[in-house]
This record gives sequence, structure tokens and C-alpha cells, in this order.
Amino acid sequence: MNKSSRRAFLTAAGCAAALSSLSSGKHGSGGLAVAAEPPARMNGSLLKLSLAGYSFHRFFARRGTPEEIQKARLNIPDFISWCAEHGLSAVELTGYYFPAKVTTEYLLGIRAQTHRLGLAISGTAIGNDFCLPEGEARQQQLAECREWIDYAAIMGAPAIRIFAGKVPQGDSEEAAIERCVAGINECLKYAATKGVFLALENHGGITATPAQMMKIINSVDNSPWFGVNFDSGNFQTDDPYRDIAVIAPYAVNAQIKASVSPNGKKQPADLPRIIQILKDAKYRGYVALEYEEPEDPFVAVPQHLAKLKELMA
Repeated sequence: MNKSSRRAFLTAAGCAAALSSLSSGKHGSGGLAVAAEPPARMNGSLLKLSLAGYSFHRFFARRGTPEEIQKARLNIPDFISWCAEHGLSAVELTGYYFPAKVTTEYLLGIRAQTHRLGLAISGTAIGNDFCLPEGEARQQQLAECREWIDYAAIMGAPAIRIFAGKVPQGDSEEAAIERCVAGINECLKYAATKGVFLALENHGGITATPAQMMKIINSVDNSPWFGVNFDSGNFQTDDPYRDIAVIAPYAVNAQIKASVSPNGKKQPADLPRIIQILKDAKYRGYVALEYEEPEDPFVAVPQHLAKLKELMA
């Protein structure tokens, strides 16, 4: 699909206003490149329910020592068992809650546990920032992404949620986006050798609007291993539902939150509408509930999972 046909497709979906300010550049690292395209879809959607470990973030040790993990209410194996007990078929294992020192033995143990319990690992996540300027800090971010690509491959996780980052103080958004695209392209080449998808999340910073997301998408090299992590709750624009519909065709992973924040004002999410947006985009893949509300997740999460199971049936 060339640029004009892509624009026509998105306009037909009611997205022309959001795309009117997009950059026309399509240069990835290493010169002229074809922009990333939406994955080819078969007729009809197929939604498979998962649960993000972040839903219980209050109860995990964050990159803890063995002693800290022992004291915490939850650890990764506990979370996996809880998901199996509650009838899920997949788990999303947030990278923050793995031990500070991750070993191959630990990752293989996670792979064995999930398989024995009949669970897939729908993905994992890192908290990277690819907007950083050249230097040691940026190289550490790129190295961490490659490291987690290896971890995902060992566990059998098909995708990693990645962030773009934010504009450094005193810098320009244009320069930050250029560095972000270069970072994605560099890591994408490595991800392709391991069979792991990189899923760019709409997570504030330079991905706070669909127009910003599309600037990045249109600049990333065309690869079957790149796509979007559709997060239903992260756009804080005047119409988040309109705007998540813009990125839905590019989704290779999806998350649903219990609330949305039009113009930054939080309100309960219209879950049927969000599910319909994914179905209209013919999305086929995992949909992870990521619960971030103040209520006790041990009580609230099963209630939301029941609603989503009904909607996704």
C-alpha cells in the first residue's frame, strides 16, 4: 500500500483530521526505506484474552533482589498461577517484576510453568526511551532492548511492548522522533533474527497523539516484525476512541484499560466500543487487560475479565 492509498484507507475510517499534520518523510536508518505497513488481516477478528502483570503492580518487587522478591506479596510465578486459576489462557509478563538478575534458568522455568498450566505468554514489556541523544545512556537503552528480545525468545513470548520516549529538555520533537526511529530500526533488525515483534505503544511523550504515532510508523523500516501496541487508555485527546481507531490497523498486540481520559479527565471506559474498534480493524491476537484503578485488583480484575470474555466471545 503506497502513501496515497494508506491515506485513503484511514480517511475512510474517519481519521483524516488526525492525519492532516503528518510528516511526509519515509526515511529510516541507512537511507530510503519503505514505511511500516499494517499487518495483512484475514476476514474477521480473533480476540484472545490475556492479563498484564502490571495490573498487580502494587504487590510486586520491582527488579528485586531474591530477598525483596521473597517478601513481596506476588512474584512472576505466583502471578502465572493466579491467571491459570482464574481461567485465563495467556499472561503478559511485565519486565519490571523480573528479578534484578535474570538468568536463562529462570526464563526457562517460566516457560515450563506456563506450558504446564496451559498458558501462552502473550508478550512482555520494557520501559525504554529511544529519544535520548547519542551517548552511554542511549546505548544502555538499546542494549536493554536487545537483551529483552533474547529473554522473550527464550520464554517463547511473541512480542515486546516498547516505548518511544520523550523530548529531552532543550531539544526538538523532530530530532527526538528521528532518534527514536533510528533506535527502533536498529533493534528491529535484531528482533527479526529472534522472531520477536516490537510493538510500539501509544504511551505519552512523542506518542501522545495519533499524528505523532503515525509520524513514527511512517518512518520505521517496513518489517513484518514491527507494529503497534494498541493501548485503549493512553490517549488523553479530545476523543480517545476516534484516535485509537487510527492505530488499531497497525496493532500486533493490544491492551485494554478500565478507564479513558478525554482531555485528561478520567472516566470509565466504554469497553464494548473499544472491543468493536478492534473487531472493525480485524485485529487477530491477544488483548491484555491492564488494570490501573485504585480498587483492589484481586477483587476488581476478575470482574473486568468476565466482562471482556463476554464481549470478546
